[in-house]
Amino acid sequence: MYKICFVEDEKNLHSLIKSYLEKEGYEVLSCYNGKQALESINHDIQLWILDIMLGDSISGYDILREAKKINPEVPVIFTSARDQDLDRIIGLELGSDDYIIKPYSPKELVLRVNNIIKRVYTKIDAKLTYGQYIIDKEKRLVYQGKKVISLTTLEYDLLILLLENNNQSFSRDDILNKIWGDEYFGSDRVVDDLVRRLRKKMPKLNINTIYGFGYRLT
Repeated sequence: MYKICFVEDEKNLHSLIKSYLEKEGYEVLSCYNGKQALESINHDIQLWILDIMLGDSISGYDILREAKKINPEVPVIFTSARDQDLDRIIGLELGSDDYIIKPYSPKELVLRVNNIIKRVYTKIDAKLTYGQYIIDKEKRLVYQGKKVISLTTLEYDLLILLLENNNQSFSRDDILNKIWGDEYFGSDRVVDDLVRRLRKKMPKLNINTIYGFGYRLT
């Protein structure tokens, strides 16, 4: 379940929008002023909906700046009663993803939320992380920091198999069938060689040998 922090000081509007978001399956953290919002900033927020003008001296811009310090990738939707190009420009420069003018339709806001969540987190789901390694499944690239680790097709396929089934044990025959396919009839010792090569290129992978059986990533 995705968690949304909704920052809005108009209580009736806040209650209405919160109910729409919760019906859509989101967890909503309610904040009614800037102080509450700043106290709520953490890594567990997947999206912010920020009113620019709040009741206290803290603006939506201030909250966005602090939220981006914690998680630069977190998406933000600004809301405002002011239809001004300057507000849009400032929001975009600070890293907002969308801007909606009051009064707005709750259904329209939910639609925008759904689109942003799908766009941002589908992209994130295309990446795997293991310690200091980042695997971009879409591009089939493996990084250690900014360095690209060059893997063969078989090495990459074995890596993905192990990462997506962390802590699961695979026999050599399992790996043969999943990596080489059912039509391979050679020795299962090619599995040992493939694991050896992957360990050499990615020494931080904790691939455990299960003697007489196979391998497991932990």
